[in-house]
Amino acid sequence: MQYMFQVQGMTCAHCERAVTQALQQVDPQASVQIDRAQGKVEVQSSASRDALAAAISEEGYTVAPAVQ
Repeated sequence: MQYMFQVQGMTCAHCERAVTQALQQVDPQASVQIDRAQGKVEVQSSASRDALAAAISEEGYTVAPAVQ
């Protein structure tokens, strides 16, 4: 499944790595693309949307309602 998240609080490359690593801990095969300027995180994963959103939140970032 492909998911799009609006994520607030990503300000640097470290933030991008933290989000990517958190998502890949949930699904090691996940493909993650981040547009930090837009605050968008696109994930191709077999994991559930809720599990992926929780992983981002646990890193300290705010996940807004889904964007399409």
